[in-house]
Amino acid sequence: MACIEISYIEISYANRAGHAGPLSYEPFGGNMSFQVMMQQLASGLLRSIEIFALTLLFSLPLGLLVAFGRMSRNRILRSVVWVFISILRGTPLMLQLLAVYFGPFYLFKMKLGPMWRFTAIIIAFSVNYAAYFSEIYRSGIESMSPGQYEAARILGYSKMSTFFRIIFPQVVKRILPSVTNEVITLVKDTSLAFSLAYAEMFTIAKQIAAKETSFAPFIAAAVFYYVFNAIVAFSMERIEKSLDYYT
Repeated sequence: MACIEISYIEISYANRAGHAGPLSYEPFGGNMSFQVMMQQLASGLLRSIEIFALTLLFSLPLGLLVAFGRMSRNRILRSVVWVFISILRGTPLMLQLLAVYFGPFYLFKMKLGPMWRFTAIIIAFSVNYAAYFSEIYRSGIESMSPGQYEAARILGYSKMSTFFRIIFPQVVKRILPSVTNEVITLVKDTSLAFSLAYAEMFTIAKQIAAKETSFAPFIAAAVFYYVFNAIVAFSMERIEKSLDYYT
């Protein structure tokens, strides 16, 4: 995209802590110092973390709802949800980002404000990852023994209490390794926000590299991503160990 080739470096968040629409830049002259480069990448990392956190916040509960639809006894609902999951898992996330961002304008001639850029990113990421999480939830729920449902019914538990107090905690334990893989993938997928000219860390690294004709920004960004993933993996491992009492 043309905006990637601009020899300007973003130096600040806009008015709403990174939720701005058009990016604000100021020109740099001469070679950029290592400290300035790291500051720029760190500001992009904050935006990447924001995409990561909000995607998990929305996609995890949405994925559970989609899983319920996928397991519904209603054949029509089950088929609709299957098509929904198939489309989202079978098309590139970048294409979905572009569809969500440009779709309202091309389909309905809607003129959306600068905040729509960030909103579109969160919608596309959340819906895409909800499709993946739904299949993980479904596999975990269907792996549970029917005997547990029968025992809970004999003890007087309602269906909702049975699921959320007995079944779901065990499901979480079983699916956590698969969820961890998706979460780690999400860390790296945040770089796809560059397709909507959103200044997350990868976008800033490309801009600095183009401006300074150096590969160093990519190496620095790789280190940031690696550390981010290491922290996520460690946190998920701690959560998994805290659920050992279900084994």
